[in-house]
Amino acid sequence: MRGLVGAWTVGAMMAWGCGGTTTQEPRPPVGTENPARTEPPPPTGGGQPPGVITPPNPGNTTPPGGTPPGGTKPGGTTPPAQVTVGPWPNEPVVNYSQRYGLGQVRAMAVDDAYNLWLLDGDRIGVLRPGDTTPRWTSGVGQAAPGFGPDKLALGSTVICGGSAGRAYVGYATYELSPAFIYSPDGRHIDDGYTSEDPTRFDPIRYEEYKKGDLDVVRLEPDGRVVLEEHLSRSATPNGPQDIGIRNTNDHHFDEDRSVLTCVKVMRGKHRGDLYIGTNHGVTRIRDLTYNSHRHPVWFKTKPDGGKTQMAGYTYAVGIAPNGDVLIGNDWNVGVVTPSERLADWDRVNDTLNPEKLNAFIPELNSVEEKDFWRGIQQTTDGRYYVASKDFGLWQMSILRRSEAKGVKVAGLPTDELTSLAATDDGSLFIGTDGAGLWRLDASKQLVRVSDVDGNKVEQLLYDPTVKPAMLYVLTDRGLTVLRGH
Repeated sequence: MRGLVGAWTVGAMMAWGCGGTTTQEPRPPVGTENPARTEPPPPTGGGQPPGVITPPNPGNTTPPGGTPPGGTKPGGTTPPAQVTVGPWPNEPVVNYSQRYGLGQVRAMAVDDAYNLWLLDGDRIGVLRPGDTTPRWTSGVGQAAPGFGPDKLALGSTVICGGSAGRAYVGYATYELSPAFIYSPDGRHIDDGYTSEDPTRFDPIRYEEYKKGDLDVVRLEPDGRVVLEEHLSRSATPNGPQDIGIRNTNDHHFDEDRSVLTCVKVMRGKHRGDLYIGTNHGVTRIRDLTYNSHRHPVWFKTKPDGGKTQMAGYTYAVGIAPNGDVLIGNDWNVGVVTPSERLADWDRVNDTLNPEKLNAFIPELNSVEEKDFWRGIQQTTDGRYYVASKDFGLWQMSILRRSEAKGVKVAGLPTDELTSLAATDDGSLFIGTDGAGLWRLDASKQLVRVSDVDGNKVEQLLYDPTVKPAMLYVLTDRGLTVLRGH
């Protein structure tokens, strides 16, 4: 059972909308173990910075200046890029940690110029194509004051690649209870924000907005990493635009504070968009603008008969072959077709964001028991898979919008799973905590991938924008890349 933090009563019709969160155990920050509907103005600095390597396959071909925030991309879609072998070794298996002297890496990413971004505590490293070793920069952005409860973050968590020479770095912090923060005018939700009371405003608490969240960083020509900006531009500017990520539908609520996972859309009409799983839901990002948030939820009955929205920590986010966003939190699973406009992402409207699933898997646990989903993918044959940190691998079928069915996949040596990656050859790669990397091939044969060293898989990242495609496998023993799947 769970304790509630900052939950508030909503109706069942708002199942993907905003509401309360819960007290759970977030991913250990990378710093704690190694001491981070009016359209707003277009973001600046969206083009390629000087000195970065021009990619053989440019990936996101959005022109300088980026996509108009809250709108569709120019022309409605991004034209497909030519697929090439890319700038990295065209070998079936390469241990990048050994070949390029990466050292300790806790998370990694790839940008549109195929720069490899590395994260370790307060350090950000970049290995550029043609370099023999990465260059590291310390103390950027949220990491500059150091980590701790009195700092901007408890630690860094994840890194995600963006356009050429750009990356996004996620951080963790503690939860707020309640998550409501007064603006200087002191208006409150209870009276519909109709009366002002400036005495309610607390400038110290107001600074909580800036903790955790996401930094946007850039690669300089000399290889250094610098802060571009702390992500703060909401797709619906109903409040300040300089306070980090806060709820897009009501800026008074700071519910998404810790970034737990990050996924970049690698192809399709929304190529270049990012989705981050947080302590509350899924935030969508386009260039320097965000929309926070959506989530599958369930409703717990209160003693007074009312309902409390239960939104679990979101560690599992995936992109289906058709572009659907796949979500798994500690209770629920969800599938939603993303809106064309970034500004519409958080709107519960099946015309804008068709919701295909918002359910739990009853074959595993009751709705009130945690399933701890850590990976969610759809393979090329249309089958959905979810991975739990405690309960193994499950094949999932959508019976109807509010009902899913699960069948456990047998054959893995452990039920403690960390990540999933579906590849174009029909395979599903499965990261475990203690038994290395496994592959369920297109014929549903399960085998250990012995070419990858390490027992705990920290991260799987699949890049189909090159040919042969690249699967980055980060383990407790380093980074290995598999090609050809």
